[in-house]
Amino acid sequence: MNNGGKMSANESGSIGRGYIQVYTGNCKGKTTAALGLAFRAMGHGLKTYIGQFIKKHPYGEIESARMVSSFITIEQYGKGAFIHVSETISPEDTECARKGLLRAGEVMLSGEYHIVVLDEILTACYFKLISSGDILKLMSQKPAGVELVLTGRYAPADIIEAADLVTEMREVKHYYQKGVPARPGIER
Repeated sequence: MNNGGKMSANESGSIGRGYIQVYTGNCKGKTTAALGLAFRAMGHGLKTYIGQFIKKHPYGEIESARMVSSFITIEQYGKGAFIHVSETISPEDTECARKGLLRAGEVMLSGEYHIVVLDEILTACYFKLISSGDILKLMSQKPAGVELVLTGRYAPADIIEAADLVTEMREVKHYYQKGVPARPGIER
């Protein structure tokens, strides 16, 4: 509906039936796709919450979300450094993920947001910071009018099975192999 040039959510102010989406794979684009969904939803007056697991960095999306804070909220659940395969997981990493999962459940059930994105939650699961059982329990509690989006590498088969939509980002070619670091505004 067009109200003086502004788009708005449908008459009930909801998305209708919400689904569970998974964005996984070993290439870039998972977080970017979720942010694109939040940006699209904002154009229809819908509110999105993004909880970022394992992250605690000043990514560009944090600053952007501040500019549109009435529509997009981002919180981070990490200790300040992204976990890599070669690293040992600390109790602090596990505690950050546990608190993030509890917060995500509260937000999802609050009725305040139309879309809830749990960014890198699948990677947190891979590193055993939270279990796939905990994620499945959260998925089963999703209210009918909330769209739930889970991102991260290494999506477990049980989560893929339980989701309504699964998209896999597959690397065909990447300039990281040529030594190009993550660039502000593009990868971070």
